[in-house]
This record gives sequence, C-alpha cells and structure tokens, in this order.
Amino acid sequence: MSEWRARVDLAAAFRLAAENGWHEAVANHFSVAVSDDGRKFLMNPRWRHFAAIRASELILCDSDDPRTMERPDAPDPSAWYIHGALHALLPHARCVLHVHPPYGTVVAALADPAILPIDQNTARYFRRVAIDLEYGGIADRGEEGARIARALGDHRCMILGNHGLLVAAPTVAEAYDDLYYFERACQTLVRAYTTGRALNVMPDALAERTARDWEAYPSYAEAHFSEMKALLDRKDPTYAQ
Repeated sequence: MSEWRARVDLAAAFRLAAENGWHEAVANHFSVAVSDDGRKFLMNPRWRHFAAIRASELILCDSDDPRTMERPDAPDPSAWYIHGALHALLPHARCVLHVHPPYGTVVAALADPAILPIDQNTARYFRRVAIDLEYGGIADRGEEGARIARALGDHRCMILGNHGLLVAAPTVAEAYDDLYYFERACQTLVRAYTTGRALNVMPDALAERTARDWEAYPSYAEAHFSEMKALLDRKDPTYAQ
C-alpha cells in the first residue's frame, strides 16, 4: 500500500470513529505503518478532533527516533509511547486503533471484563482478546507503552482495564472492522448485564465454532470499510485531502 493510500484510509477511520461516537474530545489515537518493518508510521496530530482530520495532516513518526517528542509537531505523549512501542515491538500491529468508546470503556471498568459469548458478535471474540488489568496511569512514558505491547502480544484485540479498547490488525480496513464489532460486542454485553437476568452463555465449542466462522470471511472487512468510505465520500470527502 502506498503512503498516500494509507493516509486516506486512516483519515477515513478517524472520521468514521467520530460518526460512530467512539471519540473522546481531542484524545485517543490511531496509527498505521508505512514501512516494511512497521517502525515508520502515520498518526494523528496532537489534539485534533477526529471529525476534522485530513489525510495530508497525519504526521509521520519513526519508532527509532528518540527525538520525536522534541519536534515542533510532536504527537501527544501517550500516543507516541503507546503506538511507538507497538510498532517497534509487534510486527503484526500494522494498524493500531485506540479509543475510549462508551460501551468498551464500561466493560474495561469491570473487575472481570471478559467478553462472554452470548450472541454472534460477542462470540467473535471468544478467547481472542488480551485483557490487561495492570493499568499504570496515563501512558506518558516508555515503560507503560512497552508494557501494553507485551500485554497485547500476538492478539489483535485488547481490553485495557480502567482505560478502553485497542485493536491491532494488518490493514486499516481490518482494524476498523474489528473495532466496530468489538464495541458492538461490548454494547450487547453491557445491555444484557443491565437486565439483571441470567445470561445465556454459549458452550465453549459453539463459541469457538462461531469465532472461526467469523474468521472464514477474509474479505468482509474490506467490503465493510469500502462501503463506509463510500458513505463518507458522499457526505464529506474532505478526509481524503
């Protein structure tokens, strides 16, 4: 993928996150690798609202550059330390999306934030989510970013306890699709908990089969993201500038 295509796709993901209500003021951050080794990556400028981000405004960072925070256009410290560590330490994390969405953050605040397989969407994440319960405060130092990278390991999705959600995938489209269904799964779980009724949790074998069925749709994420970008193009194509 060319750097410009990566810019356009990531800018679209920011706009869509705002449309979906996953953003939080001018916080949170997305990134996508543009080098073969994954260590050079694009990220949102410091404290820009997701709904206003354009492809040309994304900043290019290098995980190997210790002077990044001395730049006049330095990113938000927590963005740099989380994403810099993930891109440096986890080659599979080509695109990283981190937000504090309403339902995902509620789940992250629970003593046991496991995503129980109570429907098709929640079952997608059966035994496929890293859970980090070692929150160390705002990630404004290298040690916290490295710790989060270790906690994610080879997973694509993570619940950051007392914090929010994070997904890491090979492409922007796959990361967006994962985050979309991750937050939907959290929404379903939270609403089910509020009924006070017993949950109808799937047997492990059925949950695993359902998760594998999701994985058998390799082109689904691309189609989903393409359709969402088409809607953006009709509504406000300035994200691609």
